[in-house]
Amino acid sequence: MTTPFKFFAGAALLTLATSSYAQKVCVFDPLGTQGDIYSMMKDYALAAKQWGADITLKPYTDERIAAEDFKAGQCDGVSITGVRARQFNNFTGSIDAAGGLPNNNAAKAVISLMASPKVAPYMLNKGYEVVGVSTLGSVYIVVNDRSINSLLKVMGKRFGVLDYDKAEEILVQKVGAQAVSVDLTSIGGKFNNGQVDVIAVPAMAFKPLELSKGIGSKGAIVRFPVAHVTSDILIRPSRFPDGYGQKSRTWVAEQLDRQLATVARVEKSIEPRYWMDLPANDKAGYVKILREARLSLARDDVYNKKMMSILKKVRCGQEPTNFECTLTDE
Repeated sequence: MTTPFKFFAGAALLTLATSSYAQKVCVFDPLGTQGDIYSMMKDYALAAKQWGADITLKPYTDERIAAEDFKAGQCDGVSITGVRARQFNNFTGSIDAAGGLPNNNAAKAVISLMASPKVAPYMLNKGYEVVGVSTLGSVYIVVNDRSINSLLKVMGKRFGVLDYDKAEEILVQKVGAQAVSVDLTSIGGKFNNGQVDVIAVPAMAFKPLELSKGIGSKGAIVRFPVAHVTSDILIRPSRFPDGYGQKSRTWVAEQLDRQLATVARVEKSIEPRYWMDLPANDKAGYVKILREARLSLARDDVYNKKMMSILKKVRCGQEPTNFECTLTDE
């Protein structure tokens, strides 16, 4: 083989090797390229070069379309919320379970665990792999009237329920509210226009959805976490280098403090007048209703039973005297 031929053959092989590991990752961020999620994913794409990937990001402001494009093979990877990702992996998708993570310390413990090689087998499911779990913070109830300050007063109210989240629908039924179907593109508008009285969203959504319009002078954000929202990165592992998943999960876990700091900054930026504390004697009632919903959804395999056990272990590690810690049904 002549030297020139060797050169061109080598160059061709190098091109093939590089192109075989060129990937498109679809990223959901309600603020598009200006949001915190997309910003972190830009850093992620840069880090991924060290693991042999060459990632191009495609921004989406409609999460449903991002997930559908991933499912259809138009994306090699996708970054979406844990609830939406549950269809691909209900182990990590169950971290967002109702009442599963009552505070950020519990969230940090569970999300950090997702980077452990010990749980790596649970990251794979039906040709998909979860290669990163991060946090978007606690979910809070938002009301358009502060008089809706107890479980009894939620009864009969119009509650915006995400049309793809069976868990939320069951919770709303348990408190006797009227479920109104919404999605991430309509939830803010329906609340702000008075079509629904109550919604459940993370503080990260407050400004992008302009919820101050719907809250006005009478409404409030109830300072009681009813769930914890995660953001998952999923891939088709066949389109990425060998060993990519574990390296990716480790890197994402290392960004957790950064993500929690972002969540804290966003929550702090919401004016104090918008917040309302839950009456102390109502908290136990909320906890029990959230627990009943988890049990029901785990029985129906909406929530992953293994994950429910992990969440309970973390909660009881924090509060060993909690009533649920002596029970064996979760």
